[in-house]
Amino acid sequence: MTPDDHDLQVTRLNSLLQDASPAEVIAAAVELVGTDRLAVISSFGTQSGALLKIVADVDPAIPVVFIDTGWMFAETLHYRDTLVAQLGLRDVRSILPQPSALARLDPDGDLWSSDPDRCCQLRKVDTLDDAMTGFDASINGRKRFQAATRADIAAVEADGPRLKFNPFAQLTLQDIEAIYATAKLPPHPLVASGFSSIGCMPCTSRTLPGEDPRAGRWRGRAKTECGIHRSN
Repeated sequence: MTPDDHDLQVTRLNSLLQDASPAEVIAAAVELVGTDRLAVISSFGTQSGALLKIVADVDPAIPVVFIDTGWMFAETLHYRDTLVAQLGLRDVRSILPQPSALARLDPDGDLWSSDPDRCCQLRKVDTLDDAMTGFDASINGRKRFQAATRADIAAVEADGPRLKFNPFAQLTLQDIEAIYATAKLPPHPLVASGFSSIGCMPCTSRTLPGEDPRAGRWRGRAKTECGIHRSN
């Protein structure tokens, strides 16, 4: 497929799916590329259970890729295991960065402090790139309401040669809460402590009332995204 054909495919899919429900978007992705060629990218963060519930309802065999950077909260790892068991997800892959790359580029484990962009590139972006070998499309749980940088998310994006499906793009916080309530999903253990968006432990802090939900990520820096959701 040429780049122009790829762009036309994205445009056509957005036209078809602009008013589709999350389940319909996920089902369309499965139909287009097949279960084995589709990966759900999940951080197992504060709102991840809602997307994973819909994914499990469509097809619990869709692979789920979780990037364990080595800096994840213990509570996040526990939450991962809890959701996997409750939802019956059949193919969850926890992917760690390559030890050789860490030894070469972050031998002291302090890259997150001196250069967080390079740390994210090493521990998340490069690790996900390796994990996505063999996949033609991905699904993620980004929502437009989460931050100004996400306000224009489309249902489908080009992600290099792959397709990126955003089934929750149009959902509101109330929609997410309704899914949690209806499915009786447990909250992330850190929500009660004031965390509204959770990534790596050194770069995540609590959010204050009235703040952007992602204000606790890389607090005090201009950085707002880790880079795994770059789009073409």
